[in-house]
Amino acid sequence: MFYGSECWAVKQQQLHKVNVAEMRMLRWMCGKTRKDRIRNIEIQRQVGVVPIDTKIREGRLRWFGHLQSRPTNAPTRKLDSIETVEIRRGRGRPKLTWDALIKRDLNGLQSSPSIALNRAQWKSLIHVVDPS
Repeated sequence: MFYGSECWAVKQQQLHKVNVAEMRMLRWMCGKTRKDRIRNIEIQRQVGVVPIDTKIREGRLRWFGHLQSRPTNAPTRKLDSIETVEIRRGRGRPKLTWDALIKRDLNGLQSSPSIALNRAQWKSLIHVVDPS
């Protein structure tokens, strides 16, 4: 369902839609409906999964760790050094970028990007355990 989500700059509205779709599937798997008035957390506990937004964050941070481990002359790392041209943008809130999302995820984990170079420590930091 979230193939390729490592590269998504997901907004809260989009994340909510993915979460709703996941809950529909989980309820269908359990044979429950919304009329049964069972909370989402209870359905997730019965199936043994964590919320999809945490799994998307885990995949995004795993991809970030992979990018950080690449040499600086690799094509994927060259994208970091490309300078954007200052253009006049329209009114309203700036678009959410993948970099801003990674910074927010790292702040939530109270970590820095340099820890991604230590693979064992990085994996233990970002891994989300399924409640099975």
